[in-house]
Amino acid sequence: MTCVTKVRPVVLSIAGFDPSSGAGITADLKTIAAHRLFGISCITALTVQSTQGVSQVQPVSAYLVRSTLKVLLDDFQPAAVKIGMLGSADVVEAVAGMLEEHRLLNVVLDPILKASSGAALLEAEGIHLLIQRLLPLVDVVTPNLEEAQQLTGLPVSTVPQIRAAAQQLHNFGTKAVVVTGGHLEKPIDILSPGSGKQIVEYAGERVSTNSTHGTGCAFATALACSLAIGNTLEDSVRKAKAYVAGALKSAYPIGKGKGPINHLFRYRDEDL
Repeated sequence: MTCVTKVRPVVLSIAGFDPSSGAGITADLKTIAAHRLFGISCITALTVQSTQGVSQVQPVSAYLVRSTLKVLLDDFQPAAVKIGMLGSADVVEAVAGMLEEHRLLNVVLDPILKASSGAALLEAEGIHLLIQRLLPLVDVVTPNLEEAQQLTGLPVSTVPQIRAAAQQLHNFGTKAVVVTGGHLEKPIDILSPGSGKQIVEYAGERVSTNSTHGTGCAFATALACSLAIGNTLEDSVRKAKAYVAGALKSAYPIGKGKGPINHLFRYRDEDL
């Protein structure tokens, strides 16, 4: 009797490397594995960081990023792509060029501009290129409140302001926008699908934990995973939000600073 193994969709992560594994490539791969999909990756920058913050950032050369993406896309056909930290204007250009050359599905951009500790992760020229070149090429962009404010130049601290910022991102050419409002007094995420479709609000609950590092990365990657298996955008946002909530609730202390969420909370100890 022949055993047939189910083929799992491939999800590509393009992001920086966090050696503490709370965010970036390693966290993305954990999130993809938690969704029982196969993850491949392209590192855009190396960082020196721990749970206590980022002390150094070294972008990878645009040539190496282009070369990595070329060999991956010659071999794989990703069902979704998650783009995170890019690190330099040259890398933004490299990734934009790749998206122009290849018809990739379900491209989710998490526009990481600075670390939670305040360290800048993309210079002004890179942010300008991200707005001009990359936003029109992706399917969904998932900024938090601060990122939405930095990208649009608008105040973003209330629900009406979030809606206005989402509209401005559409004006830049973005197809769909999810502004994550975890820093609001009452956490709420807002999906603006674009093309005249109705805006959807997702109410959340405040989880009391110090282990919050990497929530944005996990949300965007979980969203990409859900899209990869054929869920609608609206359902994918809901599922990604539920995944992050579960990872926050089951997080446990690691390190001396802001610890990571528990990406693999769905796996029980007895499964290991």
